Amino acid sequence: MTATTLDAPAVDFTRLRRERLAKLRDAMRANELDALALIGQSNVVYATGARAPAADASLAAHQRMVAVVHADDEWPHLYTAFADGVPPELPADHVHDALPVERDAGAGALAAGLPARNVGIDEYTFALYRVLAGREPKDATPALGAAKVVKTPDEVELIRAAERINEQAMLDVESLLVPGVRATELSGRFLRRIYELGATANTVDPIFQLMPASIDAGPFTLTGDLVFPTVTRDQRFEQGHVIWVDTGINFHGYASDFGRTWIVGNEPDARQRAQFERWREVIDRVAASIRPGATAADLVQSAGEVYGRRPWPSHLYLGHGIGTDSAEMPLVGTDLGPAFDASLTLAPGMIVVLEPIAWEDGYGGYRAEEIVVVTDDGCEFLTRHHYWPFT
Repeated sequence: MTATTLDAPAVDFTRLRRERLAKLRDAMRANELDALALIGQSNVVYATGARAPAADASLAAHQRMVAVVHADDEWPHLYTAFADGVPPELPADHVHDALPVERDAGAGALAAGLPARNVGIDEYTFALYRVLAGREPKDATPALGAAKVVKTPDEVELIRAAERINEQAMLDVESLLVPGVRATELSGRFLRRIYELGATANTVDPIFQLMPASIDAGPFTLTGDLVFPTVTRDQRFEQGHVIWVDTGINFHGYASDFGRTWIVGNEPDARQRAQFERWREVIDRVAASIRPGATAADLVQSAGEVYGRRPWPSHLYLGHGIGTDSAEMPLVGTDLGPAFDASLTLAPGMIVVLEPIAWEDGYGGYRAEEIVVVTDDGCEFLTRHHYWPFT
């Protein structure tokens, strides 16, 4: 095991930040917003390109960054405690000390710099909710989703690089999967390896989940459906255990998403191979349907043709986007329903993480993930990993 990083992607970060901000302003105009107040960390990164040390899972930072984007100002305003993470092109008069928006003083200072009307906000703290009471800020989600949904070439390359790091680390983890290994050992090896390879953060608690053969044999769930995902526990894996894997890392602000099914110490039996082949058929049919102008409903229909129904649990989905968040628009085959799927039209630059599940209650199943980007005439797979031990 070496400590070398992978080759850096050919990305112009100044261009990346400029093009993202332009997309965001276009979306603000379309949604009649004069300003955006952003406190979700991935949204601050998207609007400003700023970086902060990752820490708490809910905040993604020890001290929260805040961004304000005005429609009539060339540059966003950034409030941060981490000067090293400020992009070099951001003017000094647009960089400010951190605002503790969890408290009334910080929330009040943020609110004082916002227009009286037509403000979008992505998240609330209790203090911010109080100080904005009566001003009726709008939900920033439509503008953020519209800006993020189509990736620039630089964004695609960063997601490709993040996935490459994730997959390379998994090659190392796979070598540990023998009877008697603990799930925590797999997570430890994965986390060590991604940083050796150049990851800038880990965004998903590594999931190495023992899958029971039936829903009733698994953990209790209020939905009565398959329980997935659950984070790593200090559990020893034994011969024949089926492990569902899900990990995600961050590379310069962009996420990866990796999913596979492993079997401990055994080759898959005939039924397990058949589950894998059905999963592959779903992926192949859906990928063949991906093209500019197709809708999410077209993808759901293609997936359902394999089984005559949607081949994934009701609380999950056929696919989701990925970018500065590990799951973002476009959302495909969710509980938002058929009308939502029919309203979502694919365009070049959209990225979809496909993750159907081939499940037979009483016999278990197969799950994996594939990242695809919509091209001018179809799609390209960004995922390049093998399907061990199935192929």
